[in-house]
Amino acid sequence: MMSFSAAGMAADKVTFLTSWYAQAEHGGFYQALAKGIYQKAGLDVTIKMGGPQVNGMQLLTSGQADFLMGYDLQVLKSLEQSLPVTTVAASFQTDLQGMLTHEDINGLADLKNGKTVLVSTSGRTTWWPWLKSRYSLTDAQSRPYTFNLQPFMADANLAQQAYPSSEPFQAMKAGVKSKFFLFANDGYPPYGTTIVTVNKMVQDKPDVVARFVKASMEGWKSYMADPSAGNAIIKQENPNMKDDQLAYALEKMKEYNFVGGGDAAKMGIGTMSDARWKKTYDFMVEAGLLKADVDWKKAYTTQFVKDMKVMP
Repeated sequence: MMSFSAAGMAADKVTFLTSWYAQAEHGGFYQALAKGIYQKAGLDVTIKMGGPQVNGMQLLTSGQADFLMGYDLQVLKSLEQSLPVTTVAASFQTDLQGMLTHEDINGLADLKNGKTVLVSTSGRTTWWPWLKSRYSLTDAQSRPYTFNLQPFMADANLAQQAYPSSEPFQAMKAGVKSKFFLFANDGYPPYGTTIVTVNKMVQDKPDVVARFVKASMEGWKSYMADPSAGNAIIKQENPNMKDDQLAYALEKMKEYNFVGGGDAAKMGIGTMSDARWKKTYDFMVEAGLLKADVDWKKAYTTQFVKDMKVMP
């Protein structure tokens, strides 16, 4: 019988599909690629970019990707539709979604004082129901957000959805003073930039999943320390990403401690808890976004992160 050393064995081919064009918020994965962390884990990883026309869940469940950069609400909703998917790690301990406002706003509660809020189509079935019920806002206050900052800049009465690293940066570049409020700081429960796969992958190739999860979280640790290697690939993949934008994004990711904060500080990068998933499930059911009979515990597994201990 022939025997092979681990070094001589062919690496496992893995395709990871992101949620959008390459950016700092995906940096840990590109860093793991650039620094050979995946390679060292015996993985041959291809990162494919998502985008507005890409249905990630469809590509994952049809076998065209092994892992997907996911979102807790999307996974719970997929279970309701009987899709065999589960979350195996969370890069960020909170979701990145928040609100960009003008300087007269001191907290999200101030939005009910006659402010108009710009909400995207996806926002209507995710954070908007949470924000409405929490601060007594109404649908009459909302208008569609078209991912264009011009209306916000032109109207002091507008507030709009934003990510800390993106829209506030654009406003700053345009010389418009603004404030940003992260929903998670007010109790919005989902994780951010998760890794999702199909149940079959967890059952048949747990070793590949474990190696991909660990290497990705090591990528995040490395990216937060010095992002230059990952950023080189990000700029290659997405030439619209400039150095100042990437630097600003990293600064914000550190400021909000997305990677190493919360439970990750004690349990390690990528960690998830039953309590947090239950909160997301409860909010969705309460908001009428999810049927109560969905088995929320199938939305995730902690088997790959619980003893991994990639400390920030």
